[in-house]
Amino acid sequence: MSNLFSYWEQKSFLSGFDVIIIGSGIVGLSAALYLKLKQPSLKIGILESGFLPAGASTKNAGFACFGSISELVNELESKPETEVLEMIDMRWRGLEKLRNNLGDSAICFEQNGGYEVFKDSEADLANYCIDRISWFNTFLKPVIGKHDIYAVSSDKIAEFGMHGISNIIKNKYEGQIDTGKMMIALLSKVQGLGVAVFNNCRVQKIEKDPGNKNLITNQGIFNAKSVILATNAFIKDLIPELDVIPGRGQVLITEPIKQLKIKGTFHYNKGYIYFRNIDERILLGGGRNLDFKGEETIEPGITAIIQEELQKLLYETIIPGQKPKIEYRWSGVMGFGKDLKPIVKEISPGLYCAVRCNGMGVAMGSLLGEQVANLVQV
Repeated sequence: MSNLFSYWEQKSFLSGFDVIIIGSGIVGLSAALYLKLKQPSLKIGILESGFLPAGASTKNAGFACFGSISELVNELESKPETEVLEMIDMRWRGLEKLRNNLGDSAICFEQNGGYEVFKDSEADLANYCIDRISWFNTFLKPVIGKHDIYAVSSDKIAEFGMHGISNIIKNKYEGQIDTGKMMIALLSKVQGLGVAVFNNCRVQKIEKDPGNKNLITNQGIFNAKSVILATNAFIKDLIPELDVIPGRGQVLITEPIKQLKIKGTFHYNKGYIYFRNIDERILLGGGRNLDFKGEETIEPGITAIIQEELQKLLYETIIPGQKPKIEYRWSGVMGFGKDLKPIVKEISPGLYCAVRCNGMGVAMGSLLGEQVANLVQV
C-alpha cells in the first residue's frame, strides 16, 4: 500500500496526526471543533467511510427536540427520574451548543413548536399524557428554565387539517433545522480551522503501538497519537463488545403541496413516528417499532411494511383528501442501547469513543463531541 503514495503524501496526509477521529457526523466534527478551539496547534484528521456521513447526521429529520410527553412517559417506565432528567438536560444543552457554534441562520433554526398528536382511538393515552402536563412542566423546569413547556393545543386540529386526531399537546420550545445546511456549516467551520477530512476511507483495523495508533484503511495506513471513535451504531465493527444496537430510521418526503397547513414538528405513537414541513413538503419518518428486529441493521434501504404504513398515515390522517407524489425515500442508521446515557469514555490508553445517541443525535451530538474532546490528552 505504501507504494501507492509519494513521500509528500505519506508525510503530510497519512502520518503525524495528534488525533484522528473516525466518523464525520455531528459528534465527530464537533469533537474536532472543540479540540481545535482548545489546542489550535493540533494536527487532526477525520476518516469517513462514506461519500457523505454514513450514519444519520445527514439523513435525519432535522428535529431540534428533547422529548414528547408520551416518549418521556415511556422512558420513565424503565428508567429512574434522575436518569431521564439528566438525558433531557444533555439534549437541551446539546441543542444550545449546536446553535451557538453555528448560528441559527446557518442551520435554518425555527422554533415553530412541536406537537404530539393522538388519534381518536388513543383517548386513554391522550388523557393520561394531558393529566401529566403540569407534572412534566415542573419536572423539566430546572433544565429548560421555563414553566410553560407543554400545553393542550387541540384547537389546532382544524387549522392543521388532519383527520382522525382528537388531541394535541404542544411543546412550545421545540424547533427544527435544515440538516444539510447544518452539516455544511459544521464541516466548513472545522475545515476552516485546518482539520483534514478524508471521505470513502473505511477503517478496517486499529493497531495499538506504545504512544501511537496505526489505522488500517482501504486507502492506506494512517497513524496518530490518539483516536476518537464517533461512528455511533457502526462502532460494533471495531469494538463489538460495546452495548450499541443499530436502529434504522426510514423517511419519505412528498412533492411540494399547495397551501400546506402543517407547520412545526410533529410526534406520534410515543415518538416512533414523526413528521414536519420542509420547503412546502411533508417529511414523514420512523416506524421502526413496526419491525424492530428487521430495523436492527446498519444496511441502508427501505421496506414495504414501514413505507406503506407511513404512506397510509400521510394520506389518511396528515393530509386527508390529498395524494401528493413521494419524491424522496431514504434511511439512516442510529445507535441505541439498554441505557439512555451515551457512551463517552476512554476505551484503552489513547482510544476514545462517543457513541449511542439513542435517536437524539441532533440534540446531543455537539455536547458529546465536547465531552470526548475534553477526555483526550495530547
